[in-house]
Amino acid sequence: MCLGAAAYALLFVFAAVMHYVEYKTGRFDLGDMVQAIWSTMHGHFLESTTLQGRQASRLGAHVDPFLLLFVPLFWISSSPLILPVVQALGVASGALPVFWLGRKHLGSSRAAAQFAFAYLLYPATQFNAFTNADGFHAVSMAVPLILFAVWFLDEDRLVAFSIVAVLAASTKEEIPLAVGCLGIWYAVRKGHKLFGFTVFAVGLGLTLFNFLWVIPHFSPTGVEPFAGRYRAVGGTPTGIVHKFFTHPTAFVDAVATGHKATFLALLFIPVLCLCLLEPLLFLGAVPDLAINLLSSKSEQTMLNYQYAAGIVPFVFAASIFGAARFKRQAGRISLWVLALVACTAIYSPILVLISDVPALGSPVTAAQSHALGLIPKGAPVSASNLLGGYLSERRYISTFPYVARARWIIVDSNDQSYGTKAQARSSGIYLDFERTLRNYESDKKWRIVYSSHGVTVLHKRSTTTG
Repeated sequence: MCLGAAAYALLFVFAAVMHYVEYKTGRFDLGDMVQAIWSTMHGHFLESTTLQGRQASRLGAHVDPFLLLFVPLFWISSSPLILPVVQALGVASGALPVFWLGRKHLGSSRAAAQFAFAYLLYPATQFNAFTNADGFHAVSMAVPLILFAVWFLDEDRLVAFSIVAVLAASTKEEIPLAVGCLGIWYAVRKGHKLFGFTVFAVGLGLTLFNFLWVIPHFSPTGVEPFAGRYRAVGGTPTGIVHKFFTHPTAFVDAVATGHKATFLALLFIPVLCLCLLEPLLFLGAVPDLAINLLSSKSEQTMLNYQYAAGIVPFVFAASIFGAARFKRQAGRISLWVLALVACTAIYSPILVLISDVPALGSPVTAAQSHALGLIPKGAPVSASNLLGGYLSERRYISTFPYVARARWIIVDSNDQSYGTKAQARSSGIYLDFERTLRNYESDKKWRIVYSSHGVTVLHKRSTTTG
């Protein structure tokens, strides 16, 4: 099992490296986190540049101080590639507590290994090991950390649990509550009510503090930046509570869609819905399930993003305890789980290697590499999204077509992260992109430094006074 997990980790590290060297790891979200880490190293705590070019604390969007752990690594090497590599290795390590839990409660190393491999192949696990759309998210590290937390609690190793629980809680604003729910499970299962309910109270308190004070306090607008996604159910946390009592059918309308039903089916059917047989342990998945299902942002109910990170560990930990109810059939049940998960495993980020490997060393990649080398270290820059992911180790970086205080502009007109040209034209983004680039190319205040294969670099001319 360990060799399989190691091979899995190496494959996903390879995929992350290939995606990175092909300049497909964007400013959002990897570059945004790289800038927050770099800024912290240079005295600006978790500061990053917004899409529109304003400086703001990352805590105004997400409470993920876990990023601070990367500061020492950046002293050694500040390559953005460190983050996706650590993410792949970290998520792969979650197979260990899955195996240990399975071996202990199913009484079979074979059944335990089958659950561990099912965890690795599970599409939501894969997309947290390598989130090819956005590069890196601290919350993906909650997947293995929560699994280790369950294992340590199950072993009554409370000091070790407390350490990984704190680390997991630092990955995103709602994760403290998810970890806190483990306290309820522990209090009931083990009978240690004081410790268990204390864990829950602390987790609930931290999550409320994050949503009601930290994010509004650091947000440039003073309000939750993602409230618009929840407008149908009240928007803000207090608005959601009010809506729940005054118009509860709004929640049914928000959740009852075919798209969200598919999301739930992909999460639960491959594990035979076994997680529902251990409801107190599965309770930890409820915060992220609610956040995702109530959102109007469709990506939050798609597996190829990081949004299922707070759900995956509870699905597998609870499924093992659910399977333990049929201990005599553990080998057969675990094999069925592995087979069903394997059937869905083709839904995988690894498929990007099909396009990434042939593109290695292409003229476009060479043009991107040369263009990036022209941008001076630390200079304020405006970059198209995918190229911006490689220029985020600086104080000021805007995302084209926003320019703000930039002295340099670097644009790849074929940047697919803006959507296809047809999609972008329908929303006006591509037209703004094209029009803005043409305007700067014809502006005498700017000069074209480089242009090849759709990649353009412009530099603002110095102004002198007589």
